[in-house]
Amino acid sequence: LQVLTTGTKTSLRGLCVVNDNVIWVSGSHGMVGKSLNAGKNWNWMTVKGFEDREFRDIEAFDANTAIILCVAEPAYILKTIDGGVTWKVVYENKTSGMFLDAMDFSDARNGIVVGDPVGGRIFLARTHDSGNTWQEIPAEFNRQKIDSGEAFFASSGTNIRLFRDSSYLVVSGGLRSRLISNHNAHVLPVIQGRETTGANSLDVYDGGDPRKVGRRMIVVGGDFQQPAATTQNCYYTINGGKTWKAPHSPPRGYRSCVEYLSPKDIVACGLNGIDYSSDGGRNWIQVSKQGFHVCRIARNGSAFFLAGNDGKIGKLTWD
Repeated sequence: LQVLTTGTKTSLRGLCVVNDNVIWVSGSHGMVGKSLNAGKNWNWMTVKGFEDREFRDIEAFDANTAIILCVAEPAYILKTIDGGVTWKVVYENKTSGMFLDAMDFSDARNGIVVGDPVGGRIFLARTHDSGNTWQEIPAEFNRQKIDSGEAFFASSGTNIRLFRDSSYLVVSGGLRSRLISNHNAHVLPVIQGRETTGANSLDVYDGGDPRKVGRRMIVVGGDFQQPAATTQNCYYTINGGKTWKAPHSPPRGYRSCVEYLSPKDIVACGLNGIDYSSDGGRNWIQVSKQGFHVCRIARNGSAFFLAGNDGKIGKLTWD
């Protein structure tokens, strides 16, 4: 692990690695950061008018185009096309209790955002024009009912995945933790029952083959009030969620983000460290005790970055 930068007064939970050189991050105090040289140098910007807000997720497409998620009410989605010099509000929702948690894009045009329950149902909105406009998915179109005390964690922007066939998967937490799709919902075996427990992050490995979408998946979470607790904090499946397996040796605590590098190689991070599995999630070893909120591999490339508190950004490499 190489720590590239730290000390900026922002808690980073949004991270998008466009390629091996272009990286965007977002966080608290209205902050967005960008590097164009693999993390060697960073340009920090505060979005005007949002100095006291949190951007818990970011999706970027190149050095100039990015979309950020402003979580709590009023909830906003903003977009830049000039590298962050200016930002345009492309979505606003002033509904009481509104809290956007995460977003994902299946390609450059199609994206989805998930928010905490509104009216007892999961909140979802879609874009089909690269985030220029967003439309809420009506309740009658397969928006699943949500139990009291069940919600979504805005811990790393990775609790929802959108696929090329327009289907989606999202994991919930709290008093109940489930894997929810546009067709059904199933209870996960992760720890649950308190507001601080449940699934925080989901990743799906398809190997570039759409026929395999949803078959190999991994979920991490735990209890964020117990950073070192390993009870029911990670589960994986190789049959699309029909059955879930617990690791023989789990990650070393609560984990807020997980990312496939290959079918076998997986990285997870959390408040008390980074863990690595080389056997598809069966066994994990802690590779660092440095805490991070989010980790992502390059969308086009192989570089792997992490982001966390105090503007800390790291890069993980293998010999």
